Amino acid sequence: MIVAEDMYRLGSQRSAIRELFEYGKQRAAVVGAENVYDFSLGNPTVPAPDCVNETIRSLTESLDSISLHGYTSAQGDLETREAIAQYLNRTYDTHFRADNFYMTMGAAASLSICFKALTTGPEDEFITIAPFFPEYRVFVEANGAKLVVVAADTKEFQINFDELEKALSPHTRGVIINSPNNPSGAVYSEKTIQKLAELLKRKSAEYGTEIFILSDEPYREIAYDGVTVPYVTKYYDNTLVCYSYSKSLSLPGERIGFVLVPDEAAESANVYAAVAGAGRALGYVCAPSMFQKVLVQCIGQTGDVELYKKNRDLLYEGLTKIGYSCFKPQGAFYLFVKALEPDADVFCEKAKEEDLLIVSATGFGCPGYARISYCVDEEMIRRSFAAFERLYQKYEQ
Repeated sequence: MIVAEDMYRLGSQRSAIRELFEYGKQRAAVVGAENVYDFSLGNPTVPAPDCVNETIRSLTESLDSISLHGYTSAQGDLETREAIAQYLNRTYDTHFRADNFYMTMGAAASLSICFKALTTGPEDEFITIAPFFPEYRVFVEANGAKLVVVAADTKEFQINFDELEKALSPHTRGVIINSPNNPSGAVYSEKTIQKLAELLKRKSAEYGTEIFILSDEPYREIAYDGVTVPYVTKYYDNTLVCYSYSKSLSLPGERIGFVLVPDEAAESANVYAAVAGAGRALGYVCAPSMFQKVLVQCIGQTGDVELYKKNRDLLYEGLTKIGYSCFKPQGAFYLFVKALEPDADVFCEKAKEEDLLIVSATGFGCPGYARISYCVDEEMIRRSFAAFERLYQKYEQ
């Protein structure tokens, strides 16, 4: 083969989520879109706040093409980074500066940059807590390190600390956390974050190394019922925040986010330089110019989170009434449901027979569960209950 085999494999095989999404489009052409209940993709259906389109119109009318679409500084526009720093400082009582931020093409780019910046050799390891976003494995391995998975706490979907402590080693470069979580919808409590910080401080001292937390935060603002999402840098100095505006501003296709390297992190100047170097090596310099300018005007705004909450309540109540066992999400826009048989892959295939497109959580490191994305049209949820009922009755019989 004249190309890299691992890259060929990634390019020729879609992720399970994308595969299911493509199947849904094909199936809709056969039976009609209204008869396919596609809960596969985490693609926000809540519109972007008015500020986004208003700012885009204003920018296109007031700036010339070069000013609007030209390159920014490699690490991002200074005005944008200052605006983000000021917003976070007001919101979370932090003290960040513009130079703590590196603008990126969304959270995926932010994570890849951090893995590249922190990986020093093939023995390096990053730990993730199940259930986890499957692309973590792709990002980690593509940057020359190993992914270690800690089994899920399937009662509360917090962190299984006994298993995490066993997984930590002198080779651990970082622990990836994702809260609110994709796919469970769990939010890590302050107690969980404090306990994680204490464990990593103790293990870093024991090993004589610096273990980082990589906090993957695209769902930070999507939390329900007054649940607080702790800002992790306030609990643990060696925290790198990987953020995206894809979900909060409903801009998934625009790919805009940042890496935050706080001053308190060990060798923070060197870490930031490595982040900038990784961005350069991976081709991620100069995040989209126009949307950096949009952020300056729209920072702190979100889409209508109440619409997601309404969908959550509708879906959770409807499925539990039928008889499904579900974890009630505290954030994000996914419902985690217990499969009606041990093999979630088979369960999700049987769901397809009813044109229910839900994602097996086997690839998320949590066998026996399935993910249902409820960032969808409310009426589709209502129509889907008859299909969920038929699926349930198949197992009852």
